[in-house]
Amino acid sequence: MTLLDFDSTRLSEFSAQVRQDYDELKTKNLKLDLTRGKPSAEQLDFAERLLALPGEGDHTDADGADVRNYGNLKGIRDIRELWAELIGVDVDNLIAGDSSSLNIMFDLLTWSSLFGNNDSVRPWKDEEKVRWICPVPGYDRHFTITETLGIEMVTVPMLEDGPDMNAVRALAQDPSVKGMWTVPVFANPSGTTYSEQVCRELAEMETAAPDFRIVWDNAYAVHTLTDQFPPIYDVLGFAKAAGNPNRFWMMSSTSKITMAGAGVSFFVSSDENLAWYLKLASVRGIGPNKVNQLAHARYFGDVAGIKAVMGQHASSLAPKFTRVLEILQDRLGEYEVARWTKPEGGYFISLDVIDGTASRVVELAKEAGIALTGAGSSFPLKDDPNNRNIRLAPSLPPVAELELAMDGVATCVLLAAIEKLEV
Repeated sequence: MTLLDFDSTRLSEFSAQVRQDYDELKTKNLKLDLTRGKPSAEQLDFAERLLALPGEGDHTDADGADVRNYGNLKGIRDIRELWAELIGVDVDNLIAGDSSSLNIMFDLLTWSSLFGNNDSVRPWKDEEKVRWICPVPGYDRHFTITETLGIEMVTVPMLEDGPDMNAVRALAQDPSVKGMWTVPVFANPSGTTYSEQVCRELAEMETAAPDFRIVWDNAYAVHTLTDQFPPIYDVLGFAKAAGNPNRFWMMSSTSKITMAGAGVSFFVSSDENLAWYLKLASVRGIGPNKVNQLAHARYFGDVAGIKAVMGQHASSLAPKFTRVLEILQDRLGEYEVARWTKPEGGYFISLDVIDGTASRVVELAKEAGIALTGAGSSFPLKDDPNNRNIRLAPSLPPVAELELAMDGVATCVLLAAIEKLEV
C-alpha cells in the first residue's frame, strides 16, 4: 500500500512514527554534506604519485620543447595524443589546457557574446535576443554561465536516452536559439547516457542560427561505476558528414580522475572553431601549464593506464552508490513517494519527490544537520516548476556517514510528503 492510499487512521499513526524518527534525527547533531560531487580523500590519494611528477630534470616533451617555458597554446603532444586516443578523436582537433573545462566553456560563450564566433553574423550581444536550450534536470554550473551572460534559457525534458529531440528540433528552428548544453555520458544529475540515435540527430538537425553550437561536456566519459566503459560516439564525424562541421564544442578533463582543480582540460572541435578559439586565447594568455600536462602524461602512461585509474575510482564510488540506492529502496520504495535514477557512472543520483515538496525536504534536512543541494539547482534560475527534484552527491562522505545522511534524507522525504497530505 502506498502512502497515498493510507486512510486517515493509518496516515495519523504513520505520521506520528515519522515525526518521532525526525525528532530523534535532530538529536544526533549531524554535520553531513551531500551538496557537491567532490572526489573523496581516498580518490584524491589515488593520484598522490602525480605530486612527484614529472620529476627533477624531466622537462622535455615529445617534440623536444622545454615545458617550463612559454608557448604552445595547443598543449603538449604527449597528453594530447593520449587523450585523443581515449575519447576517439583526431589529435589535431584536440587542445590541452589548464585545469578546468568549465573555464573554456565560459570563454567560448563570453567570446561569442562579445565578438561573435566564426559563423556569427554579428556578436551575440548585438542580437535582439539570444536563447539557449537546457535539458533538465541538468548541470547547475552550465546554467550559471548562461544566466550570467544574460542568455535566456529554455528547457527541454531529459528522457531515458537523452534530451527530448522533438522539443530540441522545434526550438532550433528559432534563429535566436544559439546553442545547447549537454552532458552526453552519465549526465549530471540523472546519469543518463545519450543513445547513438540522439547523438546523430543532434549532429544532423536543421538549425535556423548559422552559429548554433552544442557544448558537448563529456566530463564523465570514462567515469563508470562498473567494469564497462560506455561508447563514445564520433559526434564531430556525424556533424561533418551532415554538413555541420562546426556544431560541437566538446570538453573533457582529468579533474575527477587525478586531482580536482589541478588537472588538465581538453577542448575538441573543428579546424575552423579551433582557429577562432586560439586566436582569442593567444590574447588571453601565452600558454597552458605544460609541466602539469607532462606530469599527467607520465602518470597515465597510456590509455590502459587511464582505465586502470578509473577502475580504482569505481571501486571507491560503486559501494557508495549502492548503499544510497539500497537505502532509498528500503525506506521509500513501498510508499511510492519518490523516484530516483540508478546510474552506472558519473557522480550523482537524481531524486524526484512528491511535487511541491523538494524545498521542504531540503529545509528539513538542513534543520537535522544534513546539507543537500538546493531544490531546483538542476534547473535554470534554480526554478523547478514542479518543486520535485533533488540532486544527491554520494562521492565525498565515507560510507558510514553516507548511510546516516541517506537514512535522514529518507525520513525528511516521508515527513514532507505527510505534511503535504495532511493539508
